[in-house]
Amino acid sequence: MCTIGVVGLGYWGPNLVRNLIENRNCTRVTVCDIDPAAIERITRRYPTAVPYPRFDDMLADPELSGVMIATPIHTHYELARKAILAGKHVFVEKPFTSSTDQAVNLLTLAEAQKLVVGVGHTFEYSPPVEMIKGIMEAGELGETFYISSTRVNLGLHSKDHSVIWDLAPHDLSMIMYWLGEAPTEVTATGKDFVQKGIPDVAFMTLRFGSGAIAHVQVSWLAPSKLRRTTIVGSAKMLVYDDTEHLEPVKIFDKGVHFKDPDTFGEYKLSYRTGDIVSPKIESSEPLQAEVNDFVMAILDQRSPRADGEDGLRVVQVLEAAERSLQNSGRPEKIEDVKTWI
Repeated sequence: MCTIGVVGLGYWGPNLVRNLIENRNCTRVTVCDIDPAAIERITRRYPTAVPYPRFDDMLADPELSGVMIATPIHTHYELARKAILAGKHVFVEKPFTSSTDQAVNLLTLAEAQKLVVGVGHTFEYSPPVEMIKGIMEAGELGETFYISSTRVNLGLHSKDHSVIWDLAPHDLSMIMYWLGEAPTEVTATGKDFVQKGIPDVAFMTLRFGSGAIAHVQVSWLAPSKLRRTTIVGSAKMLVYDDTEHLEPVKIFDKGVHFKDPDTFGEYKLSYRTGDIVSPKIESSEPLQAEVNDFVMAILDQRSPRADGEDGLRVVQVLEAAERSLQNSGRPEKIEDVKTWI
């Protein structure tokens, strides 16, 4: 059993509090926010939550095992660093940090104290995403050719970071989870249509050592909400639509086969069109699974599925994509995470 604190009670923090309150392995929940009204709202809703107006006071709680951080991106590093130096396990909402250097520093500090580091890549705990991982590992799609992902909607525009840092972590974490590898290169183009200096639409192309490529489109400036990913393999194709609640995953038995010509001038392509299958997917809350994984990682003294290294990999890609964006789409190399830690 352990005590977990949540700092940041704005948009996402209350969801973390709810899942901790409902977790049988978390005996006590503490909460912290710079806004007294936010603390009042959460303690009124969850009377057993212990409030702390100051983060330092929360960290001084001798029973506190770990801290879950759900604050603006620019505060992640300092809050996580304080928690680690206080000997607390940490969970940080996506993206992990604002830079690769910050991520490496946190992982180095945590490793020295043998502390658990979790990152809020919630989609890795989503039943459809987990099923897709199993389908790909079983070889049902064949060799992965490419992945194309679209995550767009109208708003919410940020004041301090681009759409890449806001929306792309979801797709980057899923793509790397599915492929089991990080990209080696990224190219990004985009534009700041609404707020000068803050791109609100971006198109990213990722290249992987296995030969697969991925394309990610993110935007705060679109007429409708789309959350769709297409995976094309040598044997079959798959579409994952996160906005489709009844049949989020569809597997298409479609493909094309090129036959080497036997004679000069011969050119043959064989197309295959078969069944479309929508597998049954059990329903469960990804955030509940993610929170439980962090709690159990503390109790079992292990790394959670979405750990600090996963967070570092995503931050590396975000940083490289931002550089490419600022340099008119120049390709940017991504170093292996093992060269950093």
